Amino acid sequence: MAQLFSLHPTHPQRRLLRRAGHILRGGGLIAYPTDSCYALGCIQSATSAIERLRRIRGVDERHHLTLMCRDLSEVGAYAIVDDARFRLIKRVTPGSYTFILRATRSLPRRLVHPKRKTIGVRVPAHAVAQALLAELDEPMLSSTLILPGDEQPLSEANEIRERLERELELVIDSGSCGTVPSTLIDLTGDVPVVLRQGKGSLEPFAVEAV
Repeated sequence: MAQLFSLHPTHPQRRLLRRAGHILRGGGLIAYPTDSCYALGCIQSATSAIERLRRIRGVDERHHLTLMCRDLSEVGAYAIVDDARFRLIKRVTPGSYTFILRATRSLPRRLVHPKRKTIGVRVPAHAVAQALLAELDEPMLSSTLILPGDEQPLSEANEIRERLERELELVIDSGSCGTVPSTLIDLTGDVPVVLRQGKGSLEPFAVEAV
């Protein structure tokens, strides 16, 4: 059964962060809050947890997963970011945006889109998500916690635990963080393409959702 940790949304308890990090480093799959909605997360090397994540979401390897990073310098270690893209991303991060970028060769093939060789990246603004990343000292592989057949992401920790108690090692409760996912923007071409309009405003990009 999944454990349930209650973390303060702005000042998460260090003791519980250490325990969460231990679970993640041990190959666990967790549900945790972000600045848009709850997400599933695991470390990049946790092959079994990645398979479970995809099974829970009902998606295959053609669905982009997201690397949750602490900052733009960490993004640059896993995705190809030229000066123009760097300036664009810097304007809105940390925040409720996920960007599709070309992956660097350092990423394992199982994490990269099999045809496009791309990866989703994000720098979250939520204090708990940032504290988890700092505890791990590496990105988390993540996906919005919306289950097959549901119209919206799950937003309450108790419901997440009830529905996924045998699929997860841990649920982190920091209160509701809403049901609107991040805005998803493809930056692999010459101009940004909005793939999903979510919580992040489109105003900084001077584009409209397709």
